[in-house]
Amino acid sequence: MSYPHSSDVPLPAPCLVDQGVIVSKADMLRLLRGLGRVRYIHEQDEQATSQGEGYVVEIFSDPQQATLVANCSLYINVYSFDYLEMGQSEQTPYFDLVQVHRRLRLIPLSNPLQEQASRHINAAALEAMVTEALSASWDACLDDDGLPS
Repeated sequence: MSYPHSSDVPLPAPCLVDQGVIVSKADMLRLLRGLGRVRYIHEQDEQATSQGEGYVVEIFSDPQQATLVANCSLYINVYSFDYLEMGQSEQTPYFDLVQVHRRLRLIPLSNPLQEQASRHINAAALEAMVTEALSASWDACLDDDGLPS
């Protein structure tokens, strides 16, 4: 059954699962912000010009700033690219940032599920250490109060 389209009825938002093309800068930002360690391949005119591994330090949206890849650090400006193509090659996800004759492929090397668990463990360990330090500090204060002057 089909429904007549009216200009008053908005189309549903896209739903992409593991592959597709993203043109919205806001969607590109949301998707890429989950990246950590990546392998990158930079191509110009379908020729690989550089590749390596690095850490995505920052993802931002600013028409006045450049995308920078140097010293194992990636600072990615979604305004440097026309669209993002996501896909999988042999069960490995990739994200291609495309601009006319340029392509920057990002292949995640870190797993967001593992990183989230690690952050949770680190936060819990830090909280335990702070609690222990505060408790020891209070104990020391109470011991000092009991000493004769």
